[in-house]
Amino acid sequence: MSAASDYLENKLLDHVLTSTSYSSPNATLYLALFTSDGGLENDTEGSQTEISGGSYTRKAIAFSAASGGSASNNATVTFDAATANWGTISHVAVMDASSSGHVLFWGSVTTSKTIESGDTFQVSSGNLTISLA
Repeated sequence: MSAASDYLENKLLDHVLTSTSYSSPNATLYLALFTSDGGLENDTEGSQTEISGGSYTRKAIAFSAASGGSASNNATVTFDAATANWGTISHVAVMDASSSGHVLFWGSVTTSKTIESGDTFQVSSGNLTISLA
């Protein structure tokens, strides 16, 4: 996962190139699951296809310190068991809020996974890497 949203790209460029203040997002970042990439790059809320219902909620995610231009999640992230079919998870995004908020980074999963009632979705520690290199 290496794609920064247009929102984050603009904030970082303004911060570095024009001295416009940009504060780090909330202390907690969240992993969100999507069935397509629509709206993720340009952070267009409403056109995104985030999972909803069936006991789905975004999950907190934390990262190790960056090294060599990339950083990986430092703990396994496990979503609650679905109580309804969620569809096929094809994309994930790191968000700055537990609901609504902004897409910071997004990307496709290596292998799409269909989540049916009773299934869980998990990202093992070290398996989600964000790179700016």
